[in-house]
Amino acid sequence: MEANDSEFYKKIGFLCGIEVHQRLATKEKLFCSCSTGMPPLSEKPIASIRRHQRAVAGELGSVDLSAQYEEFKDREFTYNIYGDNTCLVEIDEEPPHELNKEALSLALAFSKSLSMEIIDEFQVMRKSVVDGSDPSAFQRTILIGLNGSITTPEGLKVMVQKLFLEEESSGIESSSENSIVYNTDRLGIPLVEIDTDPYIPTPAAAKSVALAIGMLLRISGGVQRGLGTIRQDVNVSIRGGARAEIKGLQELDLMDKFIMNEITRQMKLLEIKDELKQRNPKIHTPKDITEIFADTSVKIIKTQLAKNGAVAGFRLEGFSGLLGKEVNPDRRLGSEISDYAKAAGVHGIIHSDENLDRYGFSDDEKANISKALGLGKNDAFILIAGQKSQAMKAASLAVGRAEACMEGIPLETRGVANTDLCTTRFLRPLPTGSRMYPETDVKPIGATKEMLDSATANAPDSAKEHGRLKAQLSSAALADSMLLSPRLGLYKRVASSLKIDSSFVANILLQKFTELKRSGFDVDSIPEASVMDVFSQYADGSITKQAVDELLKALSSGKRDVPGLVRELKLERIRGEKLLDLVNSTTKEAKSGQPDEVRRLIMSKYRLNVDGSELNEMLLGEAKT
Repeated sequence: MEANDSEFYKKIGFLCGIEVHQRLATKEKLFCSCSTGMPPLSEKPIASIRRHQRAVAGELGSVDLSAQYEEFKDREFTYNIYGDNTCLVEIDEEPPHELNKEALSLALAFSKSLSMEIIDEFQVMRKSVVDGSDPSAFQRTILIGLNGSITTPEGLKVMVQKLFLEEESSGIESSSENSIVYNTDRLGIPLVEIDTDPYIPTPAAAKSVALAIGMLLRISGGVQRGLGTIRQDVNVSIRGGARAEIKGLQELDLMDKFIMNEITRQMKLLEIKDELKQRNPKIHTPKDITEIFADTSVKIIKTQLAKNGAVAGFRLEGFSGLLGKEVNPDRRLGSEISDYAKAAGVHGIIHSDENLDRYGFSDDEKANISKALGLGKNDAFILIAGQKSQAMKAASLAVGRAEACMEGIPLETRGVANTDLCTTRFLRPLPTGSRMYPETDVKPIGATKEMLDSATANAPDSAKEHGRLKAQLSSAALADSMLLSPRLGLYKRVASSLKIDSSFVANILLQKFTELKRSGFDVDSIPEASVMDVFSQYADGSITKQAVDELLKALSSGKRDVPGLVRELKLERIRGEKLLDLVNSTTKEAKSGQPDEVRRLIMSKYRLNVDGSELNEMLLGEAKT
């Protein structure tokens, strides 16, 4: 399977669309005046609140399935509150304030760039979110534009169905089986969601479309940068399968691999469905079989029984050998079923296709399981240990997922299971339209001519930006790379504010950063302000080109005072009269006194402090004299 083999993907009925979520670089949040600047990691919350959440009916009177599922987990949510970043609006104790006009302007500009039809009136909607990521159990969202398109650098035109302006969710601080702690500092930051149609032809094209959208957003200068500020959701299905939404892909380079693994997963599950058709399968009701394990040596079960727990088990008629069938690297059908059981708070399942001796099951226990569950030759079984109500609830969820194997593939929202293997796991059922209902605390906003004219004037243009970069930089290849780089905004700020060679700046941000990252330096953690300080030191002649590398290495370890680092690392540039004195003293010390020998002696000792061009000019002048 190749990521760009369009004929193969057409043959299997591949459908794929992406949703790009990008935080905006506004000073204030979407519905209040709280700061969008993230507090330092060392800052402690000033307070916290605790809540439980319940699913509610949407605009059409029905309750969304994904919201019901999250309510079923019955978890407690704790929200950490920060002084400058959280107010009563975030914790749903005060109505939202007026919509952030700066955020609306940016969303309109992006819509114009994508040639979208702008909505006549912007109606704020509430979208049910019962995973705890918002204390109110809903997220405010506004449809801005419809029916646009974007063209990738390869010339592929993809339709962009919708653009939304909405609130960012809370960030997870920690989680356990029954509770999650959230930080509200990022809650309510404006973001745009850009959704394509489902006809992206290949996994490679999906990555290219995401790059093109990300590039368009970056060149605007109106979006936040850094880890977590942009993320992609990918919707994937094949003929006979079902839509799976893969949430929160941040490693864009891996997007095509995640998509290909999802295709493989669905193909394997369809093979299992076909196999089951030949076996006349049946899933039996779970039973409490705790008494079998009164004297067990199986650690997982023994630990739960010591806490007055129980063991639930059920028979999967006709499933022998299928629970261990691999559907993705290091994931089997049993893993798929286990993901559902874990929603009840258990650690997982034990199934008959595993090596039961590894767990420590005795021969008597195996025989008693077979007898209690009425197992036949072609049957499988699943065991779940936990508190009694918890174990039976988990068994019920596992039964539901096992039954779905006979129908094919359930509609699911999935998250990253293993980044290295590019695999996913079940999170919750796919949401439906039932999760939306109008926000009654905010009046609709009409799209005025002034708004639309401003949006047209400020719409970012990838082609024009590419042309400007080609004019500034020494090569078309460097311009191409810079246009796609997440550091494009930083490059533009450096190039526009400092008298410095643009190609040098681009090479540092592209090649040098990549080189240092491969060598183990955490350059992605360096704040843009610190990188600006490094270039400022170089622009005013305080350091040499070679010293830039050393400063970036030091900054990657968490240090931030660039002038202080220059002094600490003894990186001050030797120039002018001081360099002339150094040349004269070295000439006297050199055996031959020839310029080449003087140059070698100076650069061997002062490589980080002396600019080679200035030294060459000085030596050439001395030689002429």
